[in-house]
Amino acid sequence: MPIPFRIAVLPLLWSCLTLSAQSDTTALPMVVQLTGVVVEGDSLGPVPFATVYRERDQRGTITDEYGFFAIPARVGDTVRFSSIGLTSSFLVVPDLTGQEMPDRMSVVQPLGRDTVMMEEARIYPWPSRERFKEEFLALRLEADARERARRNLDFDPMALYDRMSEMGTSPQENFRILQARQAEMESYRGGMVPVSVLNPLAWGQFINALRNGEFRKR
Repeated sequence: MPIPFRIAVLPLLWSCLTLSAQSDTTALPMVVQLTGVVVEGDSLGPVPFATVYRERDQRGTITDEYGFFAIPARVGDTVRFSSIGLTSSFLVVPDLTGQEMPDRMSVVQPLGRDTVMMEEARIYPWPSRERFKEEFLALRLEADARERARRNLDFDPMALYDRMSEMGTSPQENFRILQARQAEMESYRGGMVPVSVLNPLAWGQFINALRNGEFRKR
């Protein structure tokens, strides 16, 4: 093949390859960066950790704690939004050719409540009326309400006093004592706390207790 003919054929082949590559590129759908927020339809509150995925290849992402998501999709893809307790919704990515940013799209996708109406359910403590009758008769209730009240109130006052003395102070009394001690310590802030060893009144009380034999009784 003559050299001039080769030189003429090479640009023709190059232009054919370029046109073929351009045609393949234009044949693919445009990729759109889809971002937005998934909210509840009634309160417009964000839906955290909702599922957002493309039905074409079953791939996607989940929303963050504020309901925000970001996912790439092609024009014509169907994107599904779903969450537990809410109805699923779908979005078809439109062709944004001619707009200012045709490769970006922001949406606010609402999801409705998935409410299920259930039939009325009645709960009984006994499986049947016959079983209820048996249990009721086994109670052996007295006919006289006054006798039942007397038996419930029949207790030894001294035994009740002993039981109450073993319980100690109540939580309210402990809290009151603690508050009084804290208030006393706050009154000494910035100064010296008095020592009971040098208190003559405390020594007088101690001597009187020794004379009365209070420590021997304990």
